[in-house]
Amino acid sequence: MSSRPVVVLVGPMGAGKTRVGKRVARLLDTEFSDTDRMVVAQHGPIADIFHEHGEPHFRNLERAAVAEALAGEGVVSLGGGAVLDARTLEDLRDHRVVFLTVQPRAVEGRLGGGKRPLIRNGLDDWQRIFDERRHLYDAVSDIVVDTSFRAYDEIAEEVAEWARTPA
Repeated sequence: MSSRPVVVLVGPMGAGKTRVGKRVARLLDTEFSDTDRMVVAQHGPIADIFHEHGEPHFRNLERAAVAEALAGEGVVSLGGGAVLDARTLEDLRDHRVVFLTVQPRAVEGRLGGGKRPLIRNGLDDWQRIFDERRHLYDAVSDIVVDTSFRAYDEIAEEVAEWARTPA
């Protein structure tokens, strides 16, 4: 087992980072960490954090979760906005990073009916946020995998196979 994450997944909300990440970790027989879930476990629902303390406070909590996850082992899924932090971008240079992307017509059903605080206007908000962040995902990633119309198991197999190859 390595002493750092085998693979880090980045990408927009609804790309399937958690679902794919769990499957990749199982295939590689390693741990799985999800930074959004780490924040929720320690501080409560993300929507509540945004509402009560604002986005900057959430981003600080997210950064702490990212630092903790990247110091560990296995497969790590980062929240969609984690790449907004310059320290995270720098940290990702030392890791193998997969950019999971998704097309707008595929993501619409994945957005969770209003549970995401930055997506109040549905797909329009998602597209704007994705457009703003895409260059960051591209900058940190080693490969890009589209999750739009493929089974998560198939995507996970592709990512796991890539992760098994020497860097």
